[in-house]
Amino acid sequence: MWSSTNFSDFGAFQRQSDEFASWLASRNGVRVNNKIRIADLRANAAGRGVGTFLRLHEFSLVSAVCRWQFKSNLLAVIVAQADIIEGEELFTIPRALVLSTHNSNLQSRLSQNLGELGPWLSLMLVMIYEYLQRDNSTWAPYFRVLPHNFDTLMFWSPEELAELQGSAVVEKIGREGAEASILETIIPIVRAHPQVFPPIDGLASFEGDMGAQVLLNLAHIMGSLIMAYAFDVEKPENEDERDGEDGYLTDDEDEQTSKGMVPLADILNADADRNNARLFQEEESLVMKAIKPIHAGEEIFNDYGEIPRADLLRRYGYVTDNYTPYDVVELSLDLFCSCAGLSNSDIESQPRLQFLENLELLDDGYAIPRPSADESLLDIIPEELAVLLKTLTLTPEQFTHQEQKQKPPKLTFGKDEARVLLDTVVKSQQRYNTTIQEDHELLAQINQLEASSPLGGSSRRRKMAVQVRLGEKEILEFLKLKLSEHIASAETNPSSKRTANGDVDDSRRTKAQKN
Repeated sequence: MWSSTNFSDFGAFQRQSDEFASWLASRNGVRVNNKIRIADLRANAAGRGVGTFLRLHEFSLVSAVCRWQFKSNLLAVIVAQADIIEGEELFTIPRALVLSTHNSNLQSRLSQNLGELGPWLSLMLVMIYEYLQRDNSTWAPYFRVLPHNFDTLMFWSPEELAELQGSAVVEKIGREGAEASILETIIPIVRAHPQVFPPIDGLASFEGDMGAQVLLNLAHIMGSLIMAYAFDVEKPENEDERDGEDGYLTDDEDEQTSKGMVPLADILNADADRNNARLFQEEESLVMKAIKPIHAGEEIFNDYGEIPRADLLRRYGYVTDNYTPYDVVELSLDLFCSCAGLSNSDIESQPRLQFLENLELLDDGYAIPRPSADESLLDIIPEELAVLLKTLTLTPEQFTHQEQKQKPPKLTFGKDEARVLLDTVVKSQQRYNTTIQEDHELLAQINQLEASSPLGGSSRRRKMAVQVRLGEKEILEFLKLKLSEHIASAETNPSSKRTANGDVDDSRRTKAQKN
């Protein structure tokens, strides 16, 4: 049912698209505004998209050429074909049509409680189950148009991941941990219920190494779909408990609400700057609404939030310059400890780390954002990092004093703290295999090739890796320059004073410290 699609087989391609459109049209409660349409991107060398016009109370199928693809390889976009006012409904999907643990009948066929698996693994298991039901699944037409090729980092080869050497994003992929969870949780449940999870064609059962590998691959596909497309869907009775005040849903991976796949909502591209639509939850349905006026011809965008391009690539499999302002560089606690002269970062053996841990002020790593044009060095240093740097540079007497008070030190940023941060920045720069200049030259070469023909999978991934690491290097270079200037200024103008307990009385503090 989920085999690679031959794009030259237009008949099968068209048929799957028609089936999906008919499936939506047949479901009670689905409404799509006649002011929007799903545009065909073939003219932009991006493949086929949807050429359907969907009306608010009925579906009028003009033509359907539909295939969802990951955002890095877009085939379709939703655009306005007439002016839309703020607050206007774009489309409505009934809750019953959301692919979720609540709507699937899997729970009734298992002895264990799906809720015990958590939002990720429970939805992954449900999607495996529904997929294996083939045409007997309510969501069969939806599965046929979901993507099966991914550019998320989970699917990169070791050679491709080597292009991201030096970036902390590689350590966040979590493939080994994900596979361990699948092997320990998902596969035993599947194998214990062969009548519930029928094997794929050509496979007698899911037993043995081959069966485990098939399930592992299938679970990775479902996990990638969840990461890229699933929304956090809260139960209607819990509406008063949801975060935020405007009731819209998020796809934040850290949220522990129930997750669900929302057909049609997943085709919206995301753009932090041009975001003009948002998914709201109501008692019986999920409603995509315009959050600002949208003019005819404009694309309709959802929003992932202010996330760096590294996480955009890791979670969604694409990179766009529109998210460049949200780039960060992530520096590990291990590296800070090494540059501060600590032998290791073991909390139990390091009193200063234990002190911060007890105050709940210690992290494994610290993200420094890309500065805007009007921000200085001190403006972008996170308060948590300032606390760490200050604690690591206290004299033994000063640290003993703070330990006795059981309060964090007064936040300042003198030359000692700047030196530790500078050493950490320099060591972080050394972890990359290329320089900023080399990356600019390489990116120019790739762009030149792309101008003549679309990039292949490996070349496209290399370009995205260069974009990500270049953004991180630019932040590091800014920090290096500003820290060097800060240290030089402190040494030539030693105007700061120390308080009785050893704290530095320095008026140059970060915005967080001033607040």
